Amino acid sequence: MNKLKFSLIAAIAVMLAGCKGNMGTAGQLIGSQDRPKWDNNLLPYGMVYIPSGVFHAGPSDQDVNYAFNTKMKQLSIVGFYMDETEVTNNEYRQFVEYVRDSIAHQMIGGDHLKEGDNGQQAINWDMPIDMDWNAGNGVTEEGAQLEPMFYSEADRIDGKKELDPRKLQYEYTWFKWKEAAQQRPTDKDQKPRSSFMEKKKISIYPDEMVWIRDFSYSYNEPMTRTYFTHPAYDDYPVVGVTWDQCNAFSAWRTLLWNSYRASKKEAPVDQFRLPTEYEWEYAARGGRNLAPYPWGGPYIRNTKGCLLANFKPGRGNYPEDGGFYTVNAKSYWPNDFGLYNMAGNVAEWTSTAYEDDANAFVHDKQPDFRYDAKEDEPNVMKRKVIRGGSWKDIAYFLQTGTKSYEYQDSAKSYVGFRCLLPFLGRSMYDTYK
Repeated sequence: MNKLKFSLIAAIAVMLAGCKGNMGTAGQLIGSQDRPKWDNNLLPYGMVYIPSGVFHAGPSDQDVNYAFNTKMKQLSIVGFYMDETEVTNNEYRQFVEYVRDSIAHQMIGGDHLKEGDNGQQAINWDMPIDMDWNAGNGVTEEGAQLEPMFYSEADRIDGKKELDPRKLQYEYTWFKWKEAAQQRPTDKDQKPRSSFMEKKKISIYPDEMVWIRDFSYSYNEPMTRTYFTHPAYDDYPVVGVTWDQCNAFSAWRTLLWNSYRASKKEAPVDQFRLPTEYEWEYAARGGRNLAPYPWGGPYIRNTKGCLLANFKPGRGNYPEDGGFYTVNAKSYWPNDFGLYNMAGNVAEWTSTAYEDDANAFVHDKQPDFRYDAKEDEPNVMKRKVIRGGSWKDIAYFLQTGTKSYEYQDSAKSYVGFRCLLPFLGRSMYDTYK
């Protein structure tokens, strides 16, 4: 009977809490009631859930180079969501068009801008932009205001009016959590929060020239002209993006979804980001802890003799695996976690700074090794780990334990990326409510 009385009091308290604040709780500790909605079974579109687990990082087969730069180590990884495919051209194009339209709204001004919730100027997305971007023709006077976004007449090929991708710049901010953590609440000389904030403004359009630049004495001009813009390649992985551009995309993606969730009175998600090399390797293995490839192994063909990824077979029979350059992001079978092309197609950026034997000193719980290099620092400080191998690599680079690197400010025709979103809670399969 006492339990029944208490339950009744608690129920009444919950009803009154919204209108009477703490006085409406009947003096009971029932927690704050004005909380946004949260769904523990949330599954972002295009992503798969990777549960927490443990694995052995490092080579799972013979170290053919005898490099000994990735010693085996047992690591524990907390659960997360990961894109089931590499980010595609069409998905990245959504980012490009958002930046394009944002700049256009600001150039037009007037009703295209409004006061935001924080009192600052914001874009009024309800206002249409009267511009045929493909033809470069403005329907109204507004179109003339956007002329600076296009190539000048002297720079047009065959007189075609085209958007100047150099004008598409995006500014994003990140917080230096590790640096901020060195400051304690008891410190007398407290630095302002802004001292741990970093802003960067970059051009976000993919470098289409990589198809020519990456290969001397090789005719790849058609890929330069069509790969990112033609609908034939919409579902192929985006390439020609730098490490910084991937971070900008992740920041925009976080803003995009959290803005929508806020409009629905829903709790925000954590930040989309590049995976660490260890999160990437754990996901690539798909639960096959000591297997050399995402599908298991030790072979790169199935029992019918079919190749299982897009890479450089044999001495260079590029079309043997069904692709010559990249292929559709959902080609071949996914691994046991549901992830496509964790081996081959394009190598993938990670957030991890490259160090030959980082396995020797990183923590065994959620390992992370980062360094944010400045533009004027030596190239050796700008190395970032890439994983998975690509369409132009031999099978060794497809192994889950093989790592390589590229410089953070470089773009390649064989490097793309996919995003990770941390899971909030113990497990997606947790039945406790």
